[in-house]
Amino acid sequence: MSVPHDGGPAFPGEEARHSLGGSFRIPRSGMSLRDYFAGQALAGLLASSPGLIDDRVMAFNAYAIADTMVAARDRS
Repeated sequence: MSVPHDGGPAFPGEEARHSLGGSFRIPRSGMSLRDYFAGQALAGLLASSPGLIDDRVMAFNAYAIADTMVAARDRS
């Protein structure tokens, strides 16, 4: 089973750290774009679902939508 392309970091940035010798920055990537897209898709799926649906099915569908979104983004 291959690992899907995650689209890179959703909210890249730097974190400032301070020490006695001065300050420095540490890059941090946060969550992947795939995870962010899946979270957004899941919110929409839950808001539009007419009742209780198996959480595993919802998670699978959310990541399927996210994978499609990452692939579409890579094509543009």
